[in-house]
Formats: sequence, C-alpha cells, structure tokens
Amino acid sequence: MKNEFITILLMGVAGAGKTTVGKVLTDKINGYFIEADDFHGENNIKKMSAGIALNDDDRYDWLIKIKNEILKRKENQNLIVACSSLKEKYRELLGIDNYKLVFLKVDKLTAKNRINSRNDHFMPETLVDSQFSILEEPKNALIFEQNLNQNEIVNEIINQLKIVI
Repeated sequence: MKNEFITILLMGVAGAGKTTVGKVLTDKINGYFIEADDFHGENNIKKMSAGIALNDDDRYDWLIKIKNEILKRKENQNLIVACSSLKEKYRELLGIDNYKLVFLKVDKLTAKNRINSRNDHFMPETLVDSQFSILEEPKNALIFEQNLNQNEIVNEIINQLKIVI
C-alpha cells in the first residue's frame, strides 16, 4: 500500500506569515519544511537587498530549484512549502495540481510592519508595494486573513484539509 503524503504551498506577499505558519504546521503534521527564500541565488539576494524588485526572469531559476526540491521529497513525507508564488504562472511552474494551496492574505501595512520587525532578512519593506502590484490572488485556495493567529490558521488548515495527525 502506498503512503499518501500531502504537499501544502503557503503563499502570500513577504510578511504574510508563511514561515511562521509553515514551521508550526510542519511540527504539527510531522512534515518537512521548505523555505523558498533559502533557494534564492546570490544575484537575487543582492538585487532585493538593494531594494530592486525581482522580475519573472529572476524568479525562474529560483522556482525551478524549489520545484526540484518538492519533487525530490514529496513521495516520502508531508511537505510544507513557504513560497510567495505571487503569480498564477509561478504556481503552475511549481506544479499546482500536485499540492494544496493556502493563501495567507494581509494588507500592506501589516506586511510592512512585519518586515520591519525582522532582523535577519534580506528583503526591505520598500519591496512590499511591488509584491502587491504583481499579486494574482488564487481562485482555488484556502484563504486566511491576517486577523487569525498562527495556531488558529494551522488548526483550520488541518481541519479543512482533513489531515490526520
């Protein structure tokens, strides 16, 4: 009998809470956490650190690296992937048909405040506007608003996706 593992993509702009929710969810369902920011190349990090928004070409290799990591692991364990995935074509490139999509939706002020409270991240809050400008909100996703805390979101994800823990 084949084990059935789940892959969950947590998407949203920087500051939406993807990493925070992802780590809590990963612990709760005994999964493996993939932080998309860890797959950015040096040029992307330099660009973002300088306050320059990435374009589709910049994101392509990054998304391919994430997709390969998902493919390498998805047959053997539950996966939680924290990746902005702002455009539909980015989600398609990652293989949208093969995972559950969760959209963490926040407003600009909340995103900027959260980014400003980070000490160890390369993305400045000045790039939040560019993320909102290209964001294509998903149509087929679980959507969570910023008024919920990470434990409420995690519990709802588990309940709505009927994940056995």
